[in-house]
Amino acid sequence: MNSLQFRNFRLVFLLGERPSLQLNSLVIFAGWVITQNISMLGSIDVLSMALSRCCLLMQNADFFRGDNPEGVEARNEVAALAMEDMIAWMQEGGQVGIFDATNSTRERRNMLMKMAEGNCKIIFLETLCNDKRIIERNIRLKIQQSPDYSEQPDFEAGYEDFKSRLDNYEKVYEPVEEGSYIKMIDMVSGNGGQIQVNNISGYLPGRIVFFLVNMHLTPRPILLTRHGESRYNVRSRIGGDSLLSDTGEIYSKKLSNFVEKRLKSEKAASIWTSTLQRTILTAGPIVGFPKIQWRALDEINSGVCDGMTYEEIKRNMPEEYESRKKDKLRYRYPRGESYLDVIQRLEPVIIELERQRAPVVVISHQAVLRALYAYFADRPLKEIPHIEMPLHTIIEIQMGVTGVQEKRYKLMD
Repeated sequence: MNSLQFRNFRLVFLLGERPSLQLNSLVIFAGWVITQNISMLGSIDVLSMALSRCCLLMQNADFFRGDNPEGVEARNEVAALAMEDMIAWMQEGGQVGIFDATNSTRERRNMLMKMAEGNCKIIFLETLCNDKRIIERNIRLKIQQSPDYSEQPDFEAGYEDFKSRLDNYEKVYEPVEEGSYIKMIDMVSGNGGQIQVNNISGYLPGRIVFFLVNMHLTPRPILLTRHGESRYNVRSRIGGDSLLSDTGEIYSKKLSNFVEKRLKSEKAASIWTSTLQRTILTAGPIVGFPKIQWRALDEINSGVCDGMTYEEIKRNMPEEYESRKKDKLRYRYPRGESYLDVIQRLEPVIIELERQRAPVVVISHQAVLRALYAYFADRPLKEIPHIEMPLHTIIEIQMGVTGVQEKRYKLMD
């Protein structure tokens, strides 16, 4: 999976489930200039057999020649079956699907558009790169990471084969000019570029365009950490706006030392906190970086349960306690929020994090950081309320061209 694909799967998380909005099904046809991996949803026998036949033929670049009828037939067969599988998934309740393939000819795109009629809306996403250095880098990453070349011991042989594959695609390539489409031209380099949009309307397609305008592949770390232990943490109470405990104050100093060493050469880095004083106090000892408060980073609103312990909720509000236990993702505190509400209000934070080209330290709260971490780590919605997010631990998410890597630093027990 390449770095642009990582962005797309995070986009599904961002837009895939909204508590108060019904979305029509949408398929994004992603035609990458550098990669040709086909990503399929679901698993059915006929698709597996077709894929097996396809894999037997995919021994070298000749398979991708436009004048190889056997190869063209096999690739079209797999594409059609994958599309059928995608549509079936949509009909079962799916909202956003990403069909990742080159789709580099008008004939292939028309085939997919005809299959989509009456089933879902479609958008073609075409990325164009004219920077030879980036193309060279991506080819080398492809050879190193793609399963297509996992059994090729000779790197140079794989390199030449993939370049031949690209040449074959270039011979039959026809620019996207039909239907709804988004073209990203030289956006990867970070030096401006263009984005062209055609026949795009509606809430969800508009949000996709907004997301793509703001994304980039500049390597930079995002550091996630909970506030230092608070006085409410000591008493096992939820919500509130309490001060730090003595232990929490020690963590704030350790965090400051860590940030100073880790980001000493990053003058453009910034510190983001919620508007609650336990995060502001945790950031207090950090100097030399701008600090930004986000209300969207505030802890999940526990409503009438604010300030209570879970034992008190179980004793005094047993029905609420059991409802939360059954479905933590969708459970909403009386006069408060659910995890889905938190995810929705985090959208501007996520977009701004995608825009940043310098490191960001996010000091926030357990529920909020679970949602942010799930977005970057591509974790399913249902797992979000159960992701481990311990106190006094830093999670470093490294963003870059090869995707997302993670490191954890436990500063205190």
